[in-house]
Formats: sequence, C-alpha cells, structure tokens
Amino acid sequence: MRRAILTGKGNPSGRGAPQLLALLERRRRLATARGSKKPGSGAVELPVWGLHVGLYRPGDAALWERFIRDALPREGVNVLVFEINYHYAFKSYPKVAESNPVTAEDLKRVGAACAHAGVELVPQINCLGHQSGAGRSHGLLRAFPEFDERPDIPQDAGREALYCRSYCPLHPGVHEVLFALMDELAEACQAKQFHVGMDEVFLLAEEKCPRCRGKDPAELFAGEVTALHDHLASKGLRMWMWGDRFINAAEFGTGRWSGSENGTWPAVDKVAKDILICDWHYVDAVKTPAYFIGKGFGVVASPYRVADVALAQLEMMRHLRSQSDLALGMLQTSWSGFDSFVRAYYGELDEAVERNKGAIEAAVCFKALFAALRGEG
Repeated sequence: MRRAILTGKGNPSGRGAPQLLALLERRRRLATARGSKKPGSGAVELPVWGLHVGLYRPGDAALWERFIRDALPREGVNVLVFEINYHYAFKSYPKVAESNPVTAEDLKRVGAACAHAGVELVPQINCLGHQSGAGRSHGLLRAFPEFDERPDIPQDAGREALYCRSYCPLHPGVHEVLFALMDELAEACQAKQFHVGMDEVFLLAEEKCPRCRGKDPAELFAGEVTALHDHLASKGLRMWMWGDRFINAAEFGTGRWSGSENGTWPAVDKVAKDILICDWHYVDAVKTPAYFIGKGFGVVASPYRVADVALAQLEMMRHLRSQSDLALGMLQTSWSGFDSFVRAYYGELDEAVERNKGAIEAAVCFKALFAALRGEG
C-alpha cells in the first residue's frame, strides 16, 4: 500500500485514500474467497480485518508460515501486525538483537506467505515505552543504557518499582539508532506501513532525567510521535500506533492502562492526522473510536480475549463506518506470543495449564470476531 491519509466525509485532505481502501478491500475479498467464505449481507463493510501477533521469545517460522497460508485466508484476515521489537538479527546495530532472533530469511518466508494469503504485513517495534520487563532492559536499552529515561532504577528491580522502562526521547543519539532499526525491519518485511507501539508509557518527563525534567508530558509525547511519523513518512511508510496515551482517562473512565492519567492526552491535538490509531480496550467497548474520528484520525478497534467486548466493538465500528470513512475496521490483539496463539487456534494447548489461558481466550475471541465479520452465526 502507498502511504495515504484515510479521511472522513468532508475532509479535504483525502489524497490517496480511495486507492488504499480499494487495495485493502481487494485483499479482504481475496482472503475470504480463498477461505470459501462470504461477507455477511446487509452489514456495513469495514476495510481492515486485522490480527496482531507478537514475537516475545524465539519462535518457529515454519509454524507461522503454515498458519498464515492456511488460517488467515479462511478467516478473512487482510492485515497482519507482527510485533518483532528487537527479536531480529539487525545488521545496523547487531548488539541490540535479543537472543535467537529471527533472520531476514525468516521474514522473507513470512512475507511470501502473507502475499500468497492476500495479507498486508505490518512490522512493529515498540517505541518510547515497553523497553523492559520490569527492571530488566530489552535490546535497545541493554545495548545503549545511556538512552534510559531512568537509569537510576536497577536492572533487578521488580514490578513494584516500575512497570517498564522508557527511552528518553530527548537523548541526542536515540533516533539515529532507532530509525536505522525501523528502516531495516521495514525493508526486511517489504512494508508500506509500520506500527510504532507507544502504549502504556508511564515513565516520561521524569524528574531524574536531566533532559526531560520539568517538561510537559504532552509536549514530549507529541514530539516523539512527530519525530517517528516524519521519519516514516520520509520513507513512504504510514504510521500505526496504539491510542491509549491520547485518551483522557478521567473523561472516558478507562483507568490508567487504556487511557492516560499522566498528562499525555493533550498530545492528540499536536500530531499528524494520517496516523492510524489502534484503539485497544479489553474489558468494555469504550466509545473512543468516535473520539478519534472526531479528531480526524483513522481508527481500528482492538479487542483481546473477551468475545462479547469484541462483538460490541464491531457493532460500534460498523455504525461509525456508516457515518465516516475514518472508521476503518478491527485489529484483534494477542499477547501470548505468535507460536502460542497459533497452537491455541488449532486447539493444541492444554486448557488446564494456567499459562495457556490468555492464548486460548484470544484465539476464541479471534474466531468469534471474524465469524461476525464474515456475517456467520
């Protein structure tokens, strides 16, 4: 897909939007045709039928390839967001890579499978936040500890000390490294769109950061969103991101996870409108897609593992789509790892094992959502 601005009715900045929507629609119809499924008659059509999967530990590329070729056409998926983060054998900065990373050859196989299935492959690197699991730094901050927003917090700190680290968006060296990683991963995936994460950013404008101390969190967040957006735009890529830091938690009653209680939400009015917002809510179908559409953003609703919530979000998005072209569709999320999700989808995980619960529930939610998208049941 060429980078484009998906706009609502009456928005004058809609250059490229019809071509992008038409391509998504062709991919959706190709996927459903290969799966011998037909979209439901009478329902408002949504152009994005997406699935998010993550690579949080070494995985099995052959398993992913089989799933993409077999299951995604049958379900009707036309976008696969592949959260890779630092689990790739980067050539630009090899020391950033996690252990046993995927290779360019692995991603070539994934890309070929996606092309066969009529699926757009959108790579993801978590930017700004989610730079650690509790205190233990992930690849970027492990390789470049000087980028850490809070280097004073020890590596062995537990969840009581912090949820996850952030890099400092004002460090003068961080973007040179990060942009090189993004460019390399985008090229390996032959991507036209790129997901930058940016959810659950809690460490920002920290008093113990000499560069960020005393600054407005919304200005810092908007500045980083803009830096990422402008770099991707210069490469012809459209930016996707999670939307929670743009949501006023007090106004929408979301709490601090799927909304912001740390002052970032005014940034929503300070960034480019051609960013695609992935609006995730897992417990309730919060009416924030309409909020993002009102701000001029294209939006997809993003459920996780509660089918009733996913179906309510789908109904909401179809209603919004009848009013605005900015209501783009659905992005089913999964947070157990790509391999676990695939095995849950095929019924290969033991339901009695507690650690399998998230993957199994996400797979059940995925099946229910996509059956409803196809107009079944």
